[in-house]
Amino acid sequence: MKELPQLFDSNRQWAQRMNSSNPTFFAELAAMQTPQYLWIGCSDSRVPATEICGLRPGQMFVHRNIANVVVHSDMNLLSVLQYAVEVLKVRHVIVCGHYGCGGVKAAMSSDSYGLIDNWLRFIKDVYGQHHRVIDAIDDPTTRVNRMCELNVAAQVANLCYTTIVQDAWRRGQQLTVHGWIYGLHDGLLKDLDLCVSAPEQLPDHYRMDASGQST
Repeated sequence: MKELPQLFDSNRQWAQRMNSSNPTFFAELAAMQTPQYLWIGCSDSRVPATEICGLRPGQMFVHRNIANVVVHSDMNLLSVLQYAVEVLKVRHVIVCGHYGCGGVKAAMSSDSYGLIDNWLRFIKDVYGQHHRVIDAIDDPTTRVNRMCELNVAAQVANLCYTTIVQDAWRRGQQLTVHGWIYGLHDGLLKDLDLCVSAPEQLPDHYRMDASGQST
């Protein structure tokens, strides 16, 4: 007997609906994927990337982790990024956080949560840079939400500092990095006005020249 039969039933119903709306959909999807977007988001189950953007399978490449963190030594994320940029030729990379993020909230506390504390350290570093501004906010919900925005900003910067993104720009490849945040309370995406499409928008000491050295 199959485990979780309700999920298999839902899958069959979904596949039938897709076939009914477009009989060639799965044949076309199996042939190739040509997404224009790479989404780097939080693993939170309430933030399904393609669904909240109104996209269908094949239209968005996705990487998710706790609190949408971009770490320069994370080979999982870097492999996804390189494949998306160099093979799939995506034109937009979106770092999307969400308000009320549990990972961000945990990183702002002194509580211990086990192994994940090592991952949250990256967000604690961001909090440490901004703690005076954040701690001056009286309302706890507003405080966490503002930290969620600052976390997105930090991860957008980290993404732009990677050799993968900067190599793409050096090749003349059209690639833009965006910072967004999602509201669980209303289902709406918010553009944080973090849009980077050229190395000239980066601090000098993070820009790499053709030899791989900082300018």
